[in-house]
Amino acid sequence: MADVAERAGVSTSTVSRTLRGLSTVSPDVRARVEKAARELNFAVSRQAASLVTGRTGTVAVLVPTLNSWFMGSALSSLAPLLRAAGMQLNVYEIPDLTERTAFFEHLPARRNADALLVFSFDLTDEETARLDDLGMPVIYVSQHVDGRPSVYVDDVAGALHGTRHLLNLGHRRIAFVQTVDASGFSFSSKGRLLGYRQALTEAGVPLDQDLVVSTRVGDKRSAAEALGGLLSLREPPTAVFAEMDEVAVALIWNLRKSQIPVPERISVLGFDDQPLADWFDLSTVAQSPSDMGREAGELALRLINDSGDPGQDHERHVVLPTCVIPRATTAPVAGTWGEGEDPLVTPDRL
Repeated sequence: MADVAERAGVSTSTVSRTLRGLSTVSPDVRARVEKAARELNFAVSRQAASLVTGRTGTVAVLVPTLNSWFMGSALSSLAPLLRAAGMQLNVYEIPDLTERTAFFEHLPARRNADALLVFSFDLTDEETARLDDLGMPVIYVSQHVDGRPSVYVDDVAGALHGTRHLLNLGHRRIAFVQTVDASGFSFSSKGRLLGYRQALTEAGVPLDQDLVVSTRVGDKRSAAEALGGLLSLREPPTAVFAEMDEVAVALIWNLRKSQIPVPERISVLGFDDQPLADWFDLSTVAQSPSDMGREAGELALRLINDSGDPGQDHERHVVLPTCVIPRATTAPVAGTWGEGEDPLVTPDRL
């Protein structure tokens, strides 16, 4: 900075004010300082600047994986938003329980970020308390955490509306296929199952635990086993609601391989609206991770720059909408929409 000041013929404090973008520097002086900085290949040291400002200029993100449509979409909208605000993005990927234990033991984000965004983690009370002690805003993304700022979709409402879509098509035997993940991470599974059950109860359809099965994401064999269990029931389902689009596509692949037509024999509904949902013409409940990443970034910036009562931060929640996208994989139950019938008023709905 002293070299830049000498070449521009100004004080080091003027160089500091210029490079920080303060309006107290005249246009002529600003031009001289910026020219000198370019000629000397000067770059601001964030570590040195943080000693003065107390800020690192960095937002940290804690994610269970980068190998997913959801994370890619969310980070793709978050990163440019932070860059436009002069902030850097630092990503901590924790794909297994060993690395998760190490992260919460050492908390590498401490003193290395101004805010932390936590994506899709089912945290223990102890882990949440550790993050509370970081001394920075912690925003929970794709999940609602009581008493902490959160950005999420209402998974319960989304699944409820999706199940209603199937009910309105005349389906009464509706299965739900949830995911299992041995790593200990949660992807809104509990909320979506709850919404499914609420919709059935609302419609007066008895809950049947045999219709709730589990599978692993990206595992065709696991999807085939779950589907086989459903098809071997005394009363097989006429519709299947999959917790994620990836699971729904695996189910459709297995159904078609077994010569079971979709949706003529079984309707299939997903959740997420990934690009593959459009490719497979999959009916689904849509959410927008791009909007979620952008809203999380904006909330982080507000909390970083908030000079008001920190206690108010805990009341900040952003709930994004979901919507049902009907496509070619859901249809009325065979034989329920006869000629002249109202599709929403079948005998068992009177």
